[in-house]
Amino acid sequence: MTIMRIAVTGGIAAGKSTVVNHLRSLGAFVIDYDVLSREVVKPGGYVFQQIVSIFGENVVLNDGSLNREFIAKHIFGYSDESCANRKKLESLIHPAIYDCAKLLESKYESEYISKISKENRNVLDSINSVIVHDIPLLAQVIDSIPFSFDHIITVEAPQEIRVKRMISERNMTEDQALARINSQLPSKMRKNIADFVVDSTKPM
Repeated sequence: MTIMRIAVTGGIAAGKSTVVNHLRSLGAFVIDYDVLSREVVKPGGYVFQQIVSIFGENVVLNDGSLNREFIAKHIFGYSDESCANRKKLESLIHPAIYDCAKLLESKYESEYISKISKENRNVLDSINSVIVHDIPLLAQVIDSIPFSFDHIITVEAPQEIRVKRMISERNMTEDQALARINSQLPSKMRKNIADFVVDSTKPM
């Protein structure tokens, strides 16, 4: 069984989800790092406890979950403190996400193989499968992520369009939208690691 591993990245609100959903509709198995990032910070876990130790009790809502608005105010900004807080948070969350991604890959491969009847096991070597890693911050972690990719796709759009999308679809202010964009590496860095660049303003 041959597995092709593809990474899809892109700037915030650039249209990455549309490309990922298209690949999913074609039969690819998708590992969504945004989903995993929410999973690894659930109350009671090691990462959750470490986040509380960094940001204090104000980071916890009355229902026991993380106060994401509080965290956003402390990691998305232009100050050295915001940058330091963001790096601390990423150093906790990223390794946990990678562990989850490895487990999902293994589970997918095992379940895929188990669906093949014993009579057809001899065709395993000729079966091709695609796993897509949906990774918003790939350019930031390309040197440390414990996966190698057969292809890397980045999805891009002009900044003014991305800002408009965040204001209309995510109820952000312009300053909040720009802070999120500026917390990521510029599009040039994503294009440098990609072998396919998708302009989401054009038909796919």
